Amino acid sequence: MEKHVKPKLSLAQVSDVLSKLYDLTTSQIDPLPSYDDQNFYVLSTNGNEYVLKIMNSEDSKNQSLIEVQTFAMSFLLENGIPAQTATPTVTGQLMSLEDLDCGFGHQKYLVRLLSYLPGKNISKIPHTPQILFEAGKMAAKMDKVLQKMDHPHIGELNRDGFIWSLSNLLVLDKYMYVLDGNPLQEVVKSVINLYKTSVVPKYPHFRKCINHGDFNNLNVLVQPDHDGSHKICGILDFGHMNSGFYIHELAITIMYMMIEHPNPLEVGGAVLAGWESELPLNEAERDCLFVLVLSRFCQSIVFARHSILMQPENEEYLMIWSRKGVHILPDM
Repeated sequence: MEKHVKPKLSLAQVSDVLSKLYDLTTSQIDPLPSYDDQNFYVLSTNGNEYVLKIMNSEDSKNQSLIEVQTFAMSFLLENGIPAQTATPTVTGQLMSLEDLDCGFGHQKYLVRLLSYLPGKNISKIPHTPQILFEAGKMAAKMDKVLQKMDHPHIGELNRDGFIWSLSNLLVLDKYMYVLDGNPLQEVVKSVINLYKTSVVPKYPHFRKCINHGDFNNLNVLVQPDHDGSHKICGILDFGHMNSGFYIHELAITIMYMMIEHPNPLEVGGAVLAGWESELPLNEAERDCLFVLVLSRFCQSIVFARHSILMQPENEEYLMIWSRKGVHILPDM
């Protein structure tokens, strides 16, 4: 993400946007952490809670893609998957392209007001085999539902150059300079070679689907269940949605659940068991799973370091996954 692409609205600007687009008066507005966009927790004076999402100026150029993502959230909710949904503006639109000045000239940003889902991040609870099983099961159910979705702009999900797609792992070559002088550079290069030799030839055997693409521990919400365990009660952030493969979603889910676990290598079996309770893998998918998990670690580490060059002030958030991944990847 280039410099000056991420929005930096002031609280006064946020208040103005909420008033103009949604006729909302607020009693509380709190910034939320974000990678590329700007997010706020919003409490209205009548007690309703929301999340205001202001897309970065680059992604805001592709309204059709955001339209599909917004539709997917509603489609999932209608089919029993706990996703956020967008609140219409006063004119009935689910998003609005706003011309705003965040300190580097007027730019256009897509604005959406999303439902606020109760619960806490899955990162905040112990990663028991039970909740890891639930994570794998939910990820598989979600992709099965998305596969039934139809929309006039669904072709926008064929994001050929999308750097976070596991299909595009080889693009990491262009970013390897961020690891110059770091012993991890050789580890990442060896994973890229493994991917070329053992995964690329198997792609014809992978089953296609639509991926959420970012089933990470900050995008999955949980709440206590009646038996003292936890259940998944929310899935956030559909900005990485793309046409991909079932095995990609599983690899991404395993990688992010490993980040919070004291013994990361114990994670995969429980997540895989949950996934296969919904969608058993075929032989090619099973053969490639381990290397695809390694591949996601590499993406996370390399792109985090690249983003820090662009947004040094956001380093703490950008390094959440990379900081732990740098220890897990060499062990694997």
